[in-house]
Amino acid sequence: MSKEGRRRGVRWSWTSAFVGAAAAAATVMALSSKPRDPDFHLISIDLTSFKLNFPVVDAELILTVHVTNPNVTSINYSSTEMSIFYSGDHLGSARVKAGSQPPRSCQVLRLPARLSGMQLAQHGKEFVADVAKREMLLDATVDIEGFAKVMWWDHKFRVHVDSHVTVDPVFLDVIDQENKSALEVFVK
Repeated sequence: MSKEGRRRGVRWSWTSAFVGAAAAAATVMALSSKPRDPDFHLISIDLTSFKLNFPVVDAELILTVHVTNPNVTSINYSSTEMSIFYSGDHLGSARVKAGSQPPRSCQVLRLPARLSGMQLAQHGKEFVADVAKREMLLDATVDIEGFAKVMWWDHKFRVHVDSHVTVDPVFLDVIDQENKSALEVFVK
């Protein structure tokens, strides 16, 4: 083989190696950037005040929630409301303010909530039994919408979160919880 032929072969080998490395890097980026569901964990419930709503009393609380964004891109989300249920009936809601979260990060949100004493009174016997055993099961749902910027494109998303939380109704301690989130990404 001539000297020129060997040079072309070497060029071809380097070109092949470069294309192969670029393809491998693109594959690794694509696999690591596949959207993953965020993680939510209720840390604490703090009673802030009682509001007289004759003949019952409403409770105002602060829910402290730890949120993890496992994705490689930051997110921006709009404000929404979390619905809180007791025995299948709507008990109250918590406000989630619009915000953002950096990629692969954790943050703590403090959500103001209001629980209806009237709704709780409708489950009087059950509530008294829950206070006696010091365990009360609450359910919560929320849909969070926003967008994630990937390079030059904004990708809209929606996260639906279902939470089942067992609390001590006397001291408002979180005893147990199960949180499930489902992420849906909309491609334009």
